Amino acid sequence: MKNLEKYRSVLNEDVDGLFLTSRYSRMYAAEFDISEGYAIVGKNGARYFTDSRYIESAQKGIHGFEVVEFGMNRPLIQAINETIKEFGITKLGFEEEYLTVAELNTFQEKIEASFIPVQKKINAFRASKEPWELERMIKAQEITDKAFSEVCTRIQEGMSEKELAAELIYCLYKNGAEGLSFDPIVVSGPNTSMPHGVPGERKLQKGDFITMDFGVIYQGYCSDMTRTVALGYATDEMKKVYDTVLKAQQAGIALSKAGVTGQAVDQAARDVIAEAGYGEYFGHGYGHSLGLEIHESPNCNPRNDQPMPENAVASAEPGIYLPDKFGVRIEDVVIFEADGCRNITHSPKELLII
Repeated sequence: MKNLEKYRSVLNEDVDGLFLTSRYSRMYAAEFDISEGYAIVGKNGARYFTDSRYIESAQKGIHGFEVVEFGMNRPLIQAINETIKEFGITKLGFEEEYLTVAELNTFQEKIEASFIPVQKKINAFRASKEPWELERMIKAQEITDKAFSEVCTRIQEGMSEKELAAELIYCLYKNGAEGLSFDPIVVSGPNTSMPHGVPGERKLQKGDFITMDFGVIYQGYCSDMTRTVALGYATDEMKKVYDTVLKAQQAGIALSKAGVTGQAVDQAARDVIAEAGYGEYFGHGYGHSLGLEIHESPNCNPRNDQPMPENAVASAEPGIYLPDKFGVRIEDVVIFEADGCRNITHSPKELLII
C-alpha cells in the first residue's frame, strides 16, 4: 500500500481530511523530501503546496499529489480554503506535535474547517518500515560503520573532543552522509559518564574512554550508532564495565523479535547490568525506534508493554555511567523480524584500545 493510501485510511466521519505540516509526514505521504511546504489529503484528492523556491523540484519529484504554488499572488490560506471546499473537507486532522500554539490559532482562525488532532494515528504507520525504507536505513548504517572505522585512525592523544567531533563529521560526509541525524556526541574520560554530553575543549588522554554517538541521514532516513573505545589502555574496572554493557546489549538483541514487548527487551538488558551491581547507573531506556526521525515509536523501555511490530527498526543501546569516573554505551540498530532481529550495524564491538 502506498503511504498516501495509508494516510487516507484514517479518514472517516470524524476526520475527512488531513493537514500535513511537518516535513516528516509530508515526506512520508509524498515519498519525496521538500524542506518547506504543506499538504492536504482528502478522500478523493491530495494537494501539495510549496513556494517558488521549491516548486520545480516538487513538480518533478512528487507523485500522487497535485503540486500547487503559493506566494504573493496566491496566499497559502486562500489555496488551502479553495482546496478543502473542492474536496468537501469540513473536519481537518492536524499534527498537534508540530504546530506552535500561535500557528494553530492562526490556522483555526483563517481555515474554514474544524481542527482534529490525529498525530498518533498517522505516526503509527511509521512504526513498521516498508522494504524500500529498510534499504535506505541499511545504507545509512553502512555510512556510519565506514565513518567509525575511518575516524578511529584519526584519534590522537592531545586532540580535543571538539577536534575529534569535527573529524567524525568529516568522515560521515566523506562516506556518503546527506545530513546528520543529530549533533554527534563525542566525550572523553570523566565526561563519558554524561550520556548526552557535549564535545568540549577537554584533551584526550591515555587511559580515557572515548564515547562517540552519531548518525546520518540518507535519502531522508536516519542511522544511529555508539561506540566506546579506550585510548592507550583500559583498567580492569573499565574492562569489567565494558564487558557488562556488551553482555547486556547481547541479551536484549537475543530477545528482540516481532511480538515481544519493548518492556521485555529492556528488562533483559537491565537484568544483566543489575546482576553485575551497576543497576543504578543505567538510567535510560534500552532503545528507541528511528526512521524519518532519530527518535520515533515504539520504544524498548520499561514503559512500553506493547508488542514490537514486524519491521520495526530500533536502537539497542544499554549503558553504564559512573559519575565523575567514566561511562560506557554500545549501540547498534536492529530490524525486528518474525523469528528474531537483523542487526544492520556491523562495526566490531570488542573493546578497541587505540
